[in-house]
Amino acid sequence: QVQLVDSGGGLAQPGGSLRLSCAASGFTFSSYAMGWARQVPGKGLEWVSGISGDGSNSDYADSVKGRFTISRDNAKNTLYLQMNSLKPEDTALYFCARGFFINEYDYWGQGTQVTVSS
Repeated sequence: QVQLVDSGGGLAQPGGSLRLSCAASGFTFSSYAMGWARQVPGKGLEWVSGISGDGSNSDYADSVKGRFTISRDNAKNTLYLQMNSLKPEDTALYFCARGFFINEYDYWGQGTQVTVSS
């Protein structure tokens, strides 16, 4: 069965960095676009980034453009999100998902919490 396992969240200081990982199994990873989204309690789900199956195409929300980088290692069936220059407003529960944009998501990870605070 399809499984997505998120990891790498934690506490970071403003201006700091974190790298999220998403280990995928149960499907042909390289055949699917993948994405990251985040949710703040009391707010809606926000799309963060997406990447095509072969990694040649990616896109970002304006709120993270220039600071976050999505990537994938198809040999390891793993999706990444490198987050630099973190801001307190990046604090959220981050999910990886199968699909490029939120409306395409059909499977989700369990989420990993990112907290940016001094």
